[in-house]
Amino acid sequence: MDRVVSLNPIITTTLFIFSFTLIMSNTMVTAGACTPKDSGPVIPTTPLITFLEGVQEAALKTYGHKGFDPKLYVDMSLKQNLSTTVAAFDKLTRTANGSISVEELNGFLEKYLGGAAEDLVYVDPVDFVAEPEDFLPKVKSPEVRAWALEVHSLWKNLSRKVSGQVLEKPDFYTLLPLENPVIIPGSRFREVYYWDSYWVIRGLLASKMYETAKGIVYNLISLIDEFGHVLNGARAYYTNRSQPPLLSSMVIDIYNRTHDETLVIRSLPALVKEHEFWNSGMHQVNIMDADGTNHSLSRYYALWNQPRPESSTTDRETASKLSNNCDKTQLYRELASAAESGWDFSTRWMRNESDLATLTTTSIIPVDLNVFILKMELDISFLAHVVGDAVTAGRFSEASQARKKAINSTLFCAEMQQWLDYWLSDSNPSKEEVYTWRRSGQNQKLFASNFIPLWIELFNSDVKMVDDVVLSLQNSGLVRSFGIATSLTDSGQQWDFPNGWAPLQHMIAEGLVRSGSKHARCVAKDIVVKWTRTNYVAYKKTGAMHEKYDVEKCGGFGGGGEYIPQTGFGWSNGVVLAFLEEFGWPEDLKLDC
Repeated sequence: MDRVVSLNPIITTTLFIFSFTLIMSNTMVTAGACTPKDSGPVIPTTPLITFLEGVQEAALKTYGHKGFDPKLYVDMSLKQNLSTTVAAFDKLTRTANGSISVEELNGFLEKYLGGAAEDLVYVDPVDFVAEPEDFLPKVKSPEVRAWALEVHSLWKNLSRKVSGQVLEKPDFYTLLPLENPVIIPGSRFREVYYWDSYWVIRGLLASKMYETAKGIVYNLISLIDEFGHVLNGARAYYTNRSQPPLLSSMVIDIYNRTHDETLVIRSLPALVKEHEFWNSGMHQVNIMDADGTNHSLSRYYALWNQPRPESSTTDRETASKLSNNCDKTQLYRELASAAESGWDFSTRWMRNESDLATLTTTSIIPVDLNVFILKMELDISFLAHVVGDAVTAGRFSEASQARKKAINSTLFCAEMQQWLDYWLSDSNPSKEEVYTWRRSGQNQKLFASNFIPLWIELFNSDVKMVDDVVLSLQNSGLVRSFGIATSLTDSGQQWDFPNGWAPLQHMIAEGLVRSGSKHARCVAKDIVVKWTRTNYVAYKKTGAMHEKYDVEKCGGFGGGGEYIPQTGFGWSNGVVLAFLEEFGWPEDLKLDC
């Protein structure tokens, strides 16, 4: 099952024709050789991606690990047709270990491949103004307002549109040709990403950039129209997985500002289609609770079981300790599924906290994913009411109530006053079979995701319950000096301690402030002040907003994981602006640490 990406000997024309035919059929291929260990579907890759993975592998051998970013190479584009480029690449002189001289590889890249950033070009957002009218009215501090305007101005830096060359020759690029301008996260993330876009949009709404926000949503809808789900990111190598489903939240938030019914009409069929994606096939899990009631919940399950193209060399290295090819195939599925979760990577998905090769993402029913889908069901019901579709509204209202019961009966832990991920048994029942819930299946380790249900009204409307859960949060050790830690385990993975991430701060704080509990609102305000301060201090020290932050150090940005810390940064900008819009900043409150 382990696909070889080395291009020695040369990939023949016949192979490319076969691969191309496979892609064009748009069918899912089931990996049978490792059944039943890995029995899920696989969406095939393209010949261009296969070739660029070969370039990535050769580049690592040539340049070495220091400063090496595998994603760079699968983001490159062709200057000539693929067969000519492959032939030229195969003629390069190689040493015994497959490396090419730096000079020769540099020459090849310059002659045959375009730079990774050339497929998107800068574009001025149509609705950007330097200081929007009624911008952050609750911010009374001149210092904070000045900084907020600088963060607001970053939307111009991150605004892109697809190059005309991509539209003319889409087969030469891994970038997907989206119609509307996008806001990229920043740094190595040179394309639009799914769940990042929710917090980007929250920031755009604070910046009064409604047309840019709508354009992002229409782009994501176009991905559902073409692929059946929103992709992890707008690249051809992301077609086999999604990310946390927050499109309905984007639509709702934009509609609440603009009352644009055209947006609702255009979005609703796509949202129903996305709901089906997350509630069918391998994403669906059936489980019987302790009272004998059957429930349907969802899990992350990538449609892929080989190295992720953007991290192919890294994934192969992770799998190298495994001797069995079937075990490697399963690990590749788990790596891609963890990437689908957005938490790539975390001990949350690992059986052995010190060993990434023990990932078991597909065997876990995640709290946050099911909360996002519950919110999607509530959102679809609301949007269907907007357009007068009572049948759809009723169907999804019923679905949301069923999912709430499922979440509470299988994931909520009354003793801890938290919702806990559920680890399925090692057996892999077919879709018709049902897992039996066991208390021992609940993962009692502490993660910020245990508190994500607070974000939505169905869970935050009970003030007594909210106060109990908030006390649990305060006693958990997750709330640190400068934000909420992702976990309490310092594993070296980026979705673990001591890193804090903007989306987690935002969902928990926003849920608390909307709950109606005075105590919860105080806790939310404390989180917001801590997070805003550390973002500000880091910005003043480095001149940049960061992807993640160290919640133990004021102004410290996060680290760990499989790539160096990134700046820009879309969702961090959006959360700061959303926090300042919601909570404001009084004139007498200190901003430094």
